[in-house]
Amino acid sequence: MNEQRLQPGLRRRVYLMRHGSVTYFDDSGKPFLPETVPLNPAGQAQADAAGLAFREAGVRFDRVIVSGLPRTVETANRVLAASGQEIALDTWPDLHEIRGGRLSTIPTQELRRAFTGAFEGVVEEDQRFLGGESVGEMMDRVHPAIARLRALPDWDTVLLVLHGGVNCAILSLALTGQRLFLGGLSQAAGCINALDVGNDPTDWVVRFVNYVPPGPLQPEARSTTMEQLFEQYRKGR
Repeated sequence: MNEQRLQPGLRRRVYLMRHGSVTYFDDSGKPFLPETVPLNPAGQAQADAAGLAFREAGVRFDRVIVSGLPRTVETANRVLAASGQEIALDTWPDLHEIRGGRLSTIPTQELRRAFTGAFEGVVEEDQRFLGGESVGEMMDRVHPAIARLRALPDWDTVLLVLHGGVNCAILSLALTGQRLFLGGLSQAAGCINALDVGNDPTDWVVRFVNYVPPGPLQPEARSTTMEQLFEQYRKGR
């Protein structure tokens, strides 16, 4: 790391990515185990495009942090390869995606709310995701992890490759300075967000959100990820 970049009083840069696209359900709507799904071809292309964007901009990372789930590890490795960097990944399990429950136990009339409720408007902390972890429980582990990252002195530019729900928690904190969860912050597969952080806990500057290198204008995007997944799962219900 270039020590000259660590000048007192200057904000540091956080590049926050969502992992590339994966396939959660087969054609009949049967779910794959979410802890094991790899990137699909579209997700691989998204990760490669992000890496190329970083390379063309001359961005160099001091640290790269993933949640440990295969889709974040694969995305990060492809980004590093495409950007021409060799950095060992740091795995922070407390930045794991919000955990769902058993889909089969969710009553049919509650199914849509279980899929989409955690990503609509300002979300109540007791809102559960797919009958599993609540938004508040996720923030209980994500917020301290971000505070721990900010306390580390050994980086100027960090890449976090995480998940849609976790990214919303981080962006919500940065935008409001409060313990709020803004569910409507879209996080497309393979997207990049840029945030600058200072020394004060409330010193956040959000530079841009949900930038997708292969198609930054996203002309075809109208539905959310969870709305799409709900439609896929409903086929087999």
